[in-house]
Amino acid sequence: MKELAAELRKYKQVFVVCDRNVEGFAREVTGLRTGGRSGEPCGLLAITADEAHKTIDSVMLICRWLLEMGADREALVLAVGGGVTTDMAGFAASIYKRGIRYANVPTTLLSMVDAGIGGKTGVNLDGFKNLLGVIRQPEFTAIFPDALQTLPEREFRSGLAEMLKTFIIKNPSHAYERTVAEGPLPELIQMAAGIKQEIVEKDEFESGVRRKLNLGHTWGHAIEWRLPGAYSHGEAVAIGMVQAARYAERFGIAEEEGLAARIGKDLKACGLPTELPCPVSELLPAIAKDKKAQNGQIRLVLPVRIGKVVVKKVDPSTL
Repeated sequence: MKELAAELRKYKQVFVVCDRNVEGFAREVTGLRTGGRSGEPCGLLAITADEAHKTIDSVMLICRWLLEMGADREALVLAVGGGVTTDMAGFAASIYKRGIRYANVPTTLLSMVDAGIGGKTGVNLDGFKNLLGVIRQPEFTAIFPDALQTLPEREFRSGLAEMLKTFIIKNPSHAYERTVAEGPLPELIQMAAGIKQEIVEKDEFESGVRRKLNLGHTWGHAIEWRLPGAYSHGEAVAIGMVQAARYAERFGIAEEEGLAARIGKDLKACGLPTELPCPVSELLPAIAKDKKAQNGQIRLVLPVRIGKVVVKKVDPSTL
């Protein structure tokens, strides 16, 4: 926390936007006061951070608060919370006064290894995931693994899905296997975050290698659209990864025998769902409108083996 305090002292104004569920942690980690001297937050806004509230209206609420609080072009917005919080606060900062700086203090496993890194900000539109947004890099992302101690078990498992997704893409030092075996969490978080950052640095605007990070998301986002609130993001992505592996096997892309069964077994061992909750036909409208769709085709991220994936353009009818 001392390191965060030192970092905040670099900024003239700091405004904290947090998930109301972690307001106490946000106040503790930022040392919130009412002063306004450099590095001392000028105020805190606690928001409802769930998919139902991940809308442009919530972003406007943040922007209006910044305006009322007198935030100028030199201000920093510090987002404290999970992926919904960092997405919305980052988006608000990106459009307020044509863009001010922001930083992240992720408090969920999912946001520590994925959502809080990489600069993707945005909100949902009519239930479709993240259709409005921009890519704007945070000043920094400060990770405090201790924040996970009070994380609900379901949210923790949701983060495990994104960790395993990362290690299916790249698997240094058998990180995938160690995650399934409940290896040392701080080290694995650092490895997953490092892989995400490495990919983003190579392809900030998702024109190439960064697309691999969408493994499982084609089906996952469609499930979240079809059954809002029934599955967390990580749970939906877990189901999507199994579907991607089955597709890879069906079309001869997977090199590892029994890959889909292995991934499904490992996800189940982590307490995650693996089977589609509805026919694929019911997901196709959302898949067709996904932001990754182009010219009637979608880009699927398909596992070749643990540690390697490829991106293929396919017709949605082949799903």
